[in-house]
Amino acid sequence: MGEFVDKVKGAINDLVGDAKQEVGTRTDSPDLAADGAAQQATGKGQKLKGGIKGALGDKI
Repeated sequence: MGEFVDKVKGAINDLVGDAKQEVGTRTDSPDLAADGAAQQATGKGQKLKGGIKGALGDKI
């Protein structure tokens, strides 16, 4: 179950981060764009963690 949860959380963070980054870029708000990029990176890390858990059978 941990694999699925990490992948879902990662996908949500990736999507929200991408949206924040886009809004920040379009509204000339570098802080919002940077926050979005950081959240997107967090999401990618969570998805990777979920994939690793899946490969190792939730042993981490």
